[in-house]
Amino acid sequence: MSGAVERRRPRTAQQFVLEELRRAITSGELRPGAPIRQDALAARLEVSRVPLREALKTLEAEGLVVHHVHRGYFVAELSLADLEEVYRIRALLETEAVVRAMALAPDGLSAALEDIQHDVERASGAGDVTAMAEANRRFHLTLVEASGMPRLVRMITTLWDATDAYRSLYYTDPDHRDQAVREHRAVLAALRAYDTDAAVRRLDDHRAHAVAALRAVLAPHED
Repeated sequence: MSGAVERRRPRTAQQFVLEELRRAITSGELRPGAPIRQDALAARLEVSRVPLREALKTLEAEGLVVHHVHRGYFVAELSLADLEEVYRIRALLETEAVVRAMALAPDGLSAALEDIQHDVERASGAGDVTAMAEANRRFHLTLVEASGMPRLVRMITTLWDATDAYRSLYYTDPDHRDQAVREHRAVLAALRAYDTDAAVRRLDDHRAHAVAALRAVLAPHED
């Protein structure tokens, strides 16, 4: 995990390890199904096995890693059915969040999303998959947080966490990055027009395109 040691460490070793593991999973450096080699990772990050084990337990509880007896930890793999279920639940919950957010119409929401969208587009143009995934996540969660419903936001965030390992598979393709940029722009246009129905439709299309692309990747492995 290149550059990990040089980053400014968070408050505790466990937080540091947790952040690095999340980054490696989100970026695709650790791909779905990949083993997590604890001794090598602890040496690389210059930490003991204790914070590493605690970070792995946290990620296991979130569904990002799995533990197999006598084999160790692995990045979680989702079946196509699992992935489609997660996205279906997201559609239901995010629709409620967006409808509520647009009813509240908090000041500065469109401007905040526009600023984040600039980051999305910079990362897309540079082919920076990690930065693209991070900015995309901020875009969507900023929108749902505007609903003012913290329990709902936590549920949606958990669903996002469950599919982080697959986001890099989608953004590796430049055409998918370009499509995501266009779809975000369409969402922003609907928000600025205060067109709730259009915003919901655009977000539905956005999720559907991601699922279709990931289906093409995952389906051949499930025959």
